[in-house]
Amino acid sequence: MIYFDNAATGGFKPDGVVSATTAALKHSANPGRSGHKLSLACLERVYATRKLLCTFFGAYGYDRVIFTKNCTEALNIAILGTFKAGDEVITTVAEHNSVLRPLEYLKGKGVTVSYAPLTCEGEVDCDALINSVTPKTRAVVVTLASNVTGTMPDIKKIKSAIPEGCLLICDGAQACGHFEINMKEAGIDALAVAGHKGMLGIQGSGALLFSERINPAPVLFGGTGSESYNLNMPDFYPDALESGTLSYPAIISLGEGTLYLMQNLQQSREKVENFTAYLCGTLSKIKGVKLYSKPNPCGIVSFALGFMQSEEVASVLSEKYGICVRGGLHCAPLMHKALQSDGLVRVSVSSFNSMQECEFFVQKIKELCN
Repeated sequence: MIYFDNAATGGFKPDGVVSATTAALKHSANPGRSGHKLSLACLERVYATRKLLCTFFGAYGYDRVIFTKNCTEALNIAILGTFKAGDEVITTVAEHNSVLRPLEYLKGKGVTVSYAPLTCEGEVDCDALINSVTPKTRAVVVTLASNVTGTMPDIKKIKSAIPEGCLLICDGAQACGHFEINMKEAGIDALAVAGHKGMLGIQGSGALLFSERINPAPVLFGGTGSESYNLNMPDFYPDALESGTLSYPAIISLGEGTLYLMQNLQQSREKVENFTAYLCGTLSKIKGVKLYSKPNPCGIVSFALGFMQSEEVASVLSEKYGICVRGGLHCAPLMHKALQSDGLVRVSVSSFNSMQECEFFVQKIKELCN
């Protein structure tokens, strides 16, 4: 089997992630909910992972690192916990439904939402986004990398042009773990992280990191192990946003994945960029293929075959050749509408793939087209 669906979930994990997660499954307790040694030891490792993520992303403090079960939950906390009636929010047509749907819900609650278009090259039109910002704009919510094409908006350009008081909230699902992200240097106020993709953790891991300029209210209520006498949620982070039992094995896997990336990020990026450059270069020369991606460090290459639906292509590749890709809209309907696409075949590679796998894939696409 050739696994080229890493943008959905990472198919390969470093040995350190596997061994650490296995150990966490064998010997774990509820972190910080009890006073015994094992519970306290688990709590210490959870906080060690907070500090690790804070360092890795150049964030604002480990107490503002919130663990979630995925990037979608992190974005929901950042969006639903921040905006209220009368707020004005600007986003883009390149966003995933984990941004679009919470904002659509808030439109019914009195929040004004506008959408920056794409350029003729299929990239987010940063100039149009910037020109739509007004003094009343509460925040810009933008992906760091499209999960459809891998295109990356110019975050520095956006940040430098928006008013000082305007928040910058970023979806890092496809970007985190693929290239360096420093929140303070980039001026990112909130970063949503998917632990199970480029960060190399297991499914069920994710995080929200945010600055002192943004103070999300709880969207989930329950036990925290702190202030148990209080019928309201604690008013301090991270407890205010972490109700219920944390997924200790998932958090440990995310920490180990981060440790791996601290040592291998540049090497991994170079491999992925080489793979995407090869795929884009060869696929663009095949008659019948319409390419929608450019070489990128996120490992995403999307295309269409004019004579087959994307889901059918994905099915044939899986059943006939043992190649795992994804067809369809990829939970990004406005992006496909802007691209005038009814679905694309998405190849998403990781540094654990090989050039031989990429070459085999291209050969099979040529066979389909012939």
